[in-house]
Amino acid sequence: MSSRYDKRAVWSWALYDFANSSFTTLVVTFIYATYFTKFIAPPSEADAIGTALWSRGVTITAIAVAVMSPFVGALADRGGFRKLFLMITTVVCVIGTVMLYFPLPFESAAVGGAAMEALFWFVIANVFFELGGVFYNAFLPDIAPPDRIGRISGYGWGLGYIGGLVCMFLALFVFVQAEEPVFGLLTKEAGQHVRATNLLVAGWFAIFALPLFFFVKEDRSKATQQKSRIFADTVSQLKRTFTEIRDYRQVVRFLVARMIYNDGLVTVFAFGGIFAQGAFDFTTEDVLMLGIVLNITAGIGALSMGYLDDKLGGKRTIQITLIGLIAATLIAIVAPSRTWFWVAAIGIGIFVGPNQSASRSLLGRFVPPDKENEFYGFFAFSGKATAFLGPLLYGILVSTFGTQQAGISAVLLMFVVGGLLLFTVDEKEGIAKAGRMPVDPSDAP
Repeated sequence: MSSRYDKRAVWSWALYDFANSSFTTLVVTFIYATYFTKFIAPPSEADAIGTALWSRGVTITAIAVAVMSPFVGALADRGGFRKLFLMITTVVCVIGTVMLYFPLPFESAAVGGAAMEALFWFVIANVFFELGGVFYNAFLPDIAPPDRIGRISGYGWGLGYIGGLVCMFLALFVFVQAEEPVFGLLTKEAGQHVRATNLLVAGWFAIFALPLFFFVKEDRSKATQQKSRIFADTVSQLKRTFTEIRDYRQVVRFLVARMIYNDGLVTVFAFGGIFAQGAFDFTTEDVLMLGIVLNITAGIGALSMGYLDDKLGGKRTIQITLIGLIAATLIAIVAPSRTWFWVAAIGIGIFVGPNQSASRSLLGRFVPPDKENEFYGFFAFSGKATAFLGPLLYGILVSTFGTQQAGISAVLLMFVVGGLLLFTVDEKEGIAKAGRMPVDPSDAP
């Protein structure tokens, strides 16, 4: 039996990762986050005020996504709105990213800074970015045959890191480090050359997201025909799923474990650049170089370990990555110099990509064929339900102890606890319950 799938649809789907990773790489982690804490927020020792404010923005995002994702996922299932909702979330995220260009640095703004304006647009863009992931991820079980779901998920993550890397190079050499004003217009006055990287991200996201909407088909055969009852049907379905999900006990166990270890990943993404800047005096250029290195290593890890995922299974792959992440985080906490911090950063890069990829593909193996959006809504819920705790705790610890190391120590605990909970997941039982029996790898071409 051969594994047959639409290659154009697969690569168009993966290209969306190439598009949207520019947002997480440049806005959430490496450029705008560090620029906000150092220049837009009021100045403070070790950038504590900016770090605390940014943590509040990430916290609000997590709460909003946790509340909304199961409902919008179920609504997409009932109405056949997956592609429509993905288009809406993409457009709103792009608009919100454009608006991040306008808040000025603390010294330049008319009323002592524009931190609240910047946080408002960041939260809008970030919430819709995360909600878009519900619908994007839900396409995976439809376009990938069971014996290739791990590597196809890895293609997406790998292309995502490549996209983030290329966009980072453009931001660094065309905008941030340009000797002459970009296009003769964007000067370094009021950080214009750095703020303009948001415009680059918005354009990048919009352009490279287009192939998915043209070439990936949506199965609408199970959509509710009576559109007037769509909201009532969605609420009813969601209630049934909350009751029935107890029958999918491996899904529940996995989502609980992911809820914890993903908190650590969310915190790393939100504060990786801030940690490097506050603990090791990284400049904006240094942080960009850190982002480039992390994207290279994460892309290599996601692409290479996607094959490992199909051979060993999603659970074992996640466990391997968590061991690596625990070791790398511990090194970052005790790092006596920049050299050791770089060792830790490369280690995190290698394992963070395959961790995310294998988590997405493992749920894809557990999802019943008629509830993909809904279960990926719960997947997003598990990623955000307690995700506010990591950033919030990070901000509190940094404010209390005055060091970035105190904040990052919370990440270590999340990886350890999540890894221990993952031991309770039975992957074979989860696949059998979903009715997605894997194809024998020896049958694949």
